Amino acid sequence: MFRYVHTNIIAKDAKKLIDFYKTVFRCKSINETRDLRGEWLDRLTALNEAHITGEHLVLPGYEEHYPTLEIFSYDMLEISINPLINRPGIAHMAFEVDDVEETLAEIIKAGGSTVGELVSASYPNGKEAVFVYARDPEGNILELQSWR
Repeated sequence: MFRYVHTNIIAKDAKKLIDFYKTVFRCKSINETRDLRGEWLDRLTALNEAHITGEHLVLPGYEEHYPTLEIFSYDMLEISINPLINRPGIAHMAFEVDDVEETLAEIIKAGGSTVGELVSASYPNGKEAVFVYARDPEGNILELQSWR
């Protein structure tokens, strides 16, 4: 069997970031909080005395058999560099929303920021897309999209 299970974000402040995704993107708690430590975790992470806390959230648009957004924090964090849209690795998480401008305003109100400009693009199938890149409060890049 193959099935996509979750995406993990390591947060500086897991509680704050969890609240952001619950508020702005309507992610829902499934009461799967984590407080992990032990020899098995040290072996898995290749860290000494690793300690992870956080929670799994249901992504919007799913009712059952859902992938989750896992937001964790380690007691000891490395210094991070801000993600860039063209930096190798995972570039962004995308969310389809009813109103891109309204959702962007919610992101900014909740402590996020913009990356580039809001744009519209016509596609050959006659549909028009509205896109914008934004950042969550910890700098992770998000794509908002809406289709007409």
